[in-house]
Amino acid sequence: MEDRQPKYRLLKQQIEGWLQAGKYRADEQLPSENELASEFGLSRQTVRQTIGELVRDGLLYRVHGKGTFAASSARAGAVGGTAVGMITTYISDYIFPHLVRGAEAELRSRGCGLLLSSTDNSKEAEREGLERMLAHPVKGLIVEPTRSAQGNTNLDLYVRLQLDGIPLVMINERYPDLDCPCVKVDDEAGGHAAAAHLLRLGHTRLAGLFKTDDMQGTRRLQGMLRACREHGLTPEPDRLVLYASEDKATKPAAAARRLLELPEGERPTALVCYNDELAVQLVDLALGLGLSVPDELSVVGFDDSQLALAGPVKLTTLSHPKAELGARAARLLLDLADGGPPPPQEQLVYAPELIERGSTAPWNGK
Repeated sequence: MEDRQPKYRLLKQQIEGWLQAGKYRADEQLPSENELASEFGLSRQTVRQTIGELVRDGLLYRVHGKGTFAASSARAGAVGGTAVGMITTYISDYIFPHLVRGAEAELRSRGCGLLLSSTDNSKEAEREGLERMLAHPVKGLIVEPTRSAQGNTNLDLYVRLQLDGIPLVMINERYPDLDCPCVKVDDEAGGHAAAAHLLRLGHTRLAGLFKTDDMQGTRRLQGMLRACREHGLTPEPDRLVLYASEDKATKPAAAARRLLELPEGERPTALVCYNDELAVQLVDLALGLGLSVPDELSVVGFDDSQLALAGPVKLTTLSHPKAELGARAARLLLDLADGGPPPPQEQLVYAPELIERGSTAPWNGK
């Protein structure tokens, strides 16, 4: 009887037979996709689909620029089909340990391991991390895009993920040219809530300081500007301080100092900050200049990090679900890997809540 199995299925069975018979041993390279396509009379797309399934099964792994290799039994047992890769911009500081712990706990509860990589906010390091992940038969990837407002320079590797059928979930933001689920905070709503809170307290001389090489900062800035428009205000250009990651240690503090050293009646009475890390730095700066926080200057952060409670003035800030965001991304990825459909994007967006503490107060009118 004529065998009516799909061609890719027949090729998959052939390669599985080779591996079982020991024709290709652990870490030994298989023929190229072009060679397999020619030998079996198949299209390269069919061969790629077959190789992708075998990679997900843990029987093969890819090394970018080199080819496809047989997985060792240790590699297949420890990683193949049971590990999820996670790439974040940072790992060891600020909110990122909470994100990672949330994802890891969820994965562990469902019998999966975690392969972790950090880009240190470098596009080149993101590429290296993606290549390392693609060299393993991972079940899927959770990625925080690096400098998401500056475009996706690693699109080719993300396309490879799609071609290989490897699920992808992004956290905090998503590159605009990718169609994948993204678990995130509504940053625009958070920036709006921060500014609206200060405006309700009677502040009209607002300054905003935002890191805008990622979309989180860009959206928080947009939210602040929308709140000002709704109150009939347009911030002075010098009160909008935009900076990149490499300048975060110096530029916002220097700009804030210039603003806070202006004469009373000209200086800002309230600051909307990109995150808690910056807000705490600027509270310390204001106190060092002899200004009272919040009587002479109100400050709002973002993320409700541990830093918000660590200083002499407890910080008004916007909530960030941190561990839950990581756990939600992990649950979603495993559901996608099991063949489930992605939920509507609006179900993956967390609304931040304003947490009022001691760094904001009504303006006294001077």
